[in-house]
Amino acid sequence: MKRKFSCQAGDKTIEREYNYIPVRYIIAMLITVLEVAAIIGIVFACCYYIPYFYLAAWATEIACVIRIIASDDNPDYKIPWLLFVLILPIAGFMLYFIFYNRTLQKRFIKRLQALKDRGYKKEDHALFDALKQQSPTAASQAKMLCNIAETHLFTDTRQTYFPLGEDMHAAMLEDLRKSEKFIYMEYFIVEEGKFWNSILEILKEKAAAGVEVRVMYDDIGCMSTLPGDYHKQLRSFGIQATPFSRMKGNADSEFNNRSHRKILVIDGKIGYTGGVNIADEYINEIVRFGHWKDTAIRLEGEAVWELTKLFSVDFGIQFRRLPADRDDLYPMQDIRENGYVIPFGDGPNPIYKRNVGKSVIQNMLYGARESVIMTSPYLIIDNDLCQDIENTALRGVNIKIIVPHIPDKKMAFGMTRSFYRRLMDAGVEIYEYEPGFIHAKSYLADDEIAMIGTINLDYRSLVHHFENGVWMYGCDSIRDLRADMDDTVAKSIRITPDMLKTSLVESLIRSVTRIFAPML
Repeated sequence: MKRKFSCQAGDKTIEREYNYIPVRYIIAMLITVLEVAAIIGIVFACCYYIPYFYLAAWATEIACVIRIIASDDNPDYKIPWLLFVLILPIAGFMLYFIFYNRTLQKRFIKRLQALKDRGYKKEDHALFDALKQQSPTAASQAKMLCNIAETHLFTDTRQTYFPLGEDMHAAMLEDLRKSEKFIYMEYFIVEEGKFWNSILEILKEKAAAGVEVRVMYDDIGCMSTLPGDYHKQLRSFGIQATPFSRMKGNADSEFNNRSHRKILVIDGKIGYTGGVNIADEYINEIVRFGHWKDTAIRLEGEAVWELTKLFSVDFGIQFRRLPADRDDLYPMQDIRENGYVIPFGDGPNPIYKRNVGKSVIQNMLYGARESVIMTSPYLIIDNDLCQDIENTALRGVNIKIIVPHIPDKKMAFGMTRSFYRRLMDAGVEIYEYEPGFIHAKSYLADDEIAMIGTINLDYRSLVHHFENGVWMYGCDSIRDLRADMDDTVAKSIRITPDMLKTSLVESLIRSVTRIFAPML
């Protein structure tokens, strides 16, 4: 959260800004710390004062180690937890019990299923048959994605690709002004400034005119950008607003499992998604890390139904009472457009049984014959995905990965660079976007299959967070994506082996942080 203050510099009065975290969040974090400390302290006290209790504690620690090893989780995620449990007696397995499992209450699961059942119904066997005739590879990828993400295959959906956030901003404002029935917005970050204020003015006008306006922002994502009770301010404008997973100080997975989604739906006919959050750096109105490179996509057609469903479920689970159902959320449209489109959601287990975004990227690698281009602000991946990238390159497929040259987080940047040598040894080309920070999450295989969305190449996106994306085959917008990727490569620095020299201390730091990367 930013606050302005004035100070004197000689004869001049200078206005400056400083960032602070609202008190509610500080209290919630303190409660979490105290709760964890109290639980661990009680167990330590029992071990000290109750005869033979320490034997039960050691038996529990052994059981934890066996449980972690025997679990179906990714080995990269098991290793740091094993270290915690083994290196920190008692405290380690208590932290495991508190933070490792993602248990959901039965009533939450029941409410979640009820919201999913309200979604649209669609029969798409004929579309799969038609796609299989054009490309068996694309059809198999589409079938897998629809199965694991519980989504559907669409065609006749118009797509508009935006190579920069400012391009999306202009189109978004135009579409918002034309809204007639409802506006749904879900974003990881919302920050007051030119971008958000220009949207908010339209939302207030539309809400006053009887348009249903719902806004949801991630509570932790906006911890330093919005007041702790900002949803109440929005409600005073007639906007139905709520934070996603309000931070209350519970010692569980509250700090993980955030909504990293970026969704705008207008009347169920037009949808936006991509990497762009609602803050001024995303449209280069302010400069934080050089030029901010991001991408987004606009959909118009029945594929927007899935974005509507994702928002409706996310919004609905924030309340004990289910929101009133609407009969106009999924309107039919008569649009003729090339290509196949699958909007989809991703999220933590057990809500999603498999890592959807990771599976999409892996399938694109498996099916690639000539080229794969990926853009991501981070490159912090598990061994499985790293091997898949290597194996694809070793098959002779040209792989280019574009990451920032100016980082937003030094630790994440160090971990990103720690993967360079291994991937380059397999023939992968690594590029750093020289003008600044690339936040785009775009993936392209053989100029035929693409995915644009919110999914980074890091553990938070691939394992912990709620995400969303759009898979595409044979769409006209893929040409625009390829042209933009070529332009981005031309503006980037290709990393060579002589650039990878590091000091012993830096290498040690990277090695340690990589061990705990799945938990960061």
